[in-house]
Formats: sequence, structure tokens, C-alpha cells
Amino acid sequence: MATQLADLVGNGCALVFAAVPGDTDPDAGSRLRAAAGFSAADAARAAAEAALPIVRETLETGQRRQCESISALGKRGAAGTLVLPLCWDNRMRGAVVIGTPQTIDGDCGARLSELAEHASLQVDHAHLSAALSEASKAEPEASEPGGTDDLLRLSEALFAQDIELLRSNEKLGKIEKLKNDFIEKMSRELRTPLNSIIEAIIGVLAGEHDQISSQAKACLRTALDEGTAFQRTLQNILDLWQLKQNELPVETQEVNISEVIGEAIFSVQDAIGDKPVTITKNIDSTLPKLRTDLAKVNQLFFLLLDNAVKFTPSGEVELGARLEGSRLVCSVNDTGIGVCADDQEFVYEEFFQVDAHSSTTYRGAGLGLSLVRDLILLLNGEIAFDSEPGRGTRVSFEIPVEPV
Repeated sequence: MATQLADLVGNGCALVFAAVPGDTDPDAGSRLRAAAGFSAADAARAAAEAALPIVRETLETGQRRQCESISALGKRGAAGTLVLPLCWDNRMRGAVVIGTPQTIDGDCGARLSELAEHASLQVDHAHLSAALSEASKAEPEASEPGGTDDLLRLSEALFAQDIELLRSNEKLGKIEKLKNDFIEKMSRELRTPLNSIIEAIIGVLAGEHDQISSQAKACLRTALDEGTAFQRTLQNILDLWQLKQNELPVETQEVNISEVIGEAIFSVQDAIGDKPVTITKNIDSTLPKLRTDLAKVNQLFFLLLDNAVKFTPSGEVELGARLEGSRLVCSVNDTGIGVCADDQEFVYEEFFQVDAHSSTTYRGAGLGLSLVRDLILLLNGEIAFDSEPGRGTRVSFEIPVEPV
């Protein structure tokens, strides 16, 4: 649930405080049980410690609270902190703390409340199940007054909650299906006219090249570049969605890595434009043809090279590739603007931008490295990121391959 809450507010962070069933400690509800959106366990524990006062206050009052950001939540919680009680049938079971990187709207707030309500039901159900189990083990003699009635009452309460959980799960499932259907439908509705527009522009430039003015050609080329960039962004969103749904298959075939790198370099020439940026290759001359997923390796090199070129105003970008045993080891180095240490933990996050002006200074949706990381994991590989502000960035990855 912590991950769902963090994702819902746009790559925020979340802490779940809940009591363990059977725990009689009055402070049990303020114990950290789950966290999402933190780079390490220590960071989550520090944030939990900082949030404890407001959690205890929420447990006492049972009221939803929205307050200023807690510094320990970092940039993911820069816009504020929302605390929701986990309470079911007047039984306080814990609380969730949500750090928001941006102001949340009414729809998002309602969705957060639905998730918190669902979690409250789950936690309370676990408590009642534990209570029924303990009561059954120490079942009193029939002569003891109230014993059988207590068991019956717990059983009835659990049965009612079982039905409620089914309804809640069905509701959440329908919401998830609606979201997935929306993404799929919008992708289809956007891609069809976009492809037609791009094909029409290419047709005019190719078929009537001598009949249109230089100014018109320049406008058409700009429109073509913008349309192609939008097409790639849309495809990145679709690929990420398919990865999340485990619907992006791996298809192995024979691959010439040198040719793949050459295609990636050709594809980013327009992005370089007039910038004094040179691209060099450092490919092992003995590198054989390999069996791996051609489309995904091609996409990896393009995304990394496009990212490097984008953030390198001047200088050099180097692509490297070599074979180490049964693993292909690749790297993309640039002499660009780099990323400061505080931001490096977030570079794989979807839609992440280093600052508020990045989306206008450097075009893009902030999906490149997130998609790269997920594609590499899909291929059972590993990725490493190293950067220094003003000196450049190095992204390296390795994936298992089969030499031909």
C-alpha cells in the first residue's frame, strides 16, 4: 500500500504505521511497518522518527491532518505532508504519512482516502483474525458465561469484513482496470492521427521538395521533429505501462552491437544540431554477434545517447561496448552538466526533473532513465549511474547475452 500511496501523489513518499495483531502496547500503532519512496532503509527510519509526533496526535484525535512538509521526507515531500488515520469501526489501528512533491487536487485526495480506508479494513481484519484465533485456542467451558457468545460475535464480525474486503478489492480492481483501459485507448487514439501527420509531412518534403519555399521547408522540418519527439515520448509511456503490467515480452535474435550503436548515433544527429558535441565509439574490435533482444538493446542505446546529448551543451559523448564472459558491458559517458549528489537517487524516477526549469531548458518528459532501468531489469541486467556537476555523467549497464 505504501508504494500505491507514494505513486498516487506523483512520486512522493509514504510511511505506514500500524500495530501488530495481538500487540497490547499502547504505542504500538506508531510503529513503522512499511515505507516507499526512500533511497535506503535508514532514510525511511529517520523520516519515521521525525513524523512520530504528528502520528501520535493523529492516533489520539482520529482526524485527518494536512501540514507543512517534514524536512526528513526530502524533495518527495517538499509540497506538504498528509496524515490519514487507519481506523475501522471506531478502532484505531495506525496511520499513514504521505509526503507530496506537489499540491494534490480533490480527486487525488479522494483516492488517497479510499486507499487508506481499504488499508484500515485490512489491518482491522488481521486484528480480529488474531483475536478469534487466540479465543479459539483458549475456548472456555460451556458453563462459563459469555464465552461462546464472544466467539460467535468475533466470527460474525470477521464474516462481515470478509464480504466488505471482497467489495473493496473489486472496487479497487475496477479503478485499476479503468486506468489501464484509459492508457491503452488514449495511446491508440493519439498514435493513429500522429502517424498520419508524420507520414503526410514526410510525403510533402519528399514529393514536392522543389515546389515549396525554404521557409516552408524549415517549418515542415520543425513540425516533423516535434511530431517525432512526441511519438517517442508516447511510445516511452506505453512501454513503461507495459513493463508495469508485465506485458512487454523479451524476444531474442542475432544482434550486431556495432550496427546498433551506429543507428543510435545517426538517430540523435538532429538533437545535436549546431552544438559543438562530438560522439565517439569505444567498441571492442573482437566483439562478436550476440543473441539478445534487438529492439530493447537498440532502445537502450538511443535513450542513453539522447539523454547524454541533451544535457551536453559542448564536449564529447563516448559509447563503449565489450564482452565479459556471457555478459555485454556497455557505457555512455558525457562531459555535460552532470547531476548533483542529492538528486542522483531520484534519476530513475518517472517524470523526474532536476529542477523546475528543466522541462523548458531541456526538452523531455523525464522518462528516459526510468525506462532504461526497467528495460535492463527486464533483461536480467544491472545498471550503474555516476555523475559530477559540471564534469559529466557516466551510465553503464550489463546484460546477459549469448555469443553467436
